[in-house]
Amino acid sequence: MAYDEKMADAVREMIAAAGPKKTEEKKMFGGLCFMVNDKMCVGVEKERLMVRMDPDLTDQVLTRDGCTPMDFTGKVMRGYVFVDAGVLKTKKQLEYYVKLALEFNKKAKPSKKKKAK
Repeated sequence: MAYDEKMADAVREMIAAAGPKKTEEKKMFGGLCFMVNDKMCVGVEKERLMVRMDPDLTDQVLTRDGCTPMDFTGKVMRGYVFVDAGVLKTKKQLEYYVKLALEFNKKAKPSKKKKAK
């Protein structure tokens, strides 16, 4: 299993419960990424959650247990954190991070589309 399917199901339900929006699931980074309104929002990768959030909150969120900077490419990506699944024992704990991602998604800029050659 490339990612925690139970966590992915819970994230899927939380995004759906948050109201109408365009959502898409993409397999990437060896996991599952939830795109909301054509923007990367939250993902489940192996035994951790990837959260895209307001970059101004990064330092504050990194003080929480189980949070580490996202450095998927070897470079720390401000506004992205990984959260270890071991600290996401309750729905409320997972919901905190999903809500952070959904709130930022409203003002996040979509990534640039690659032009077809």
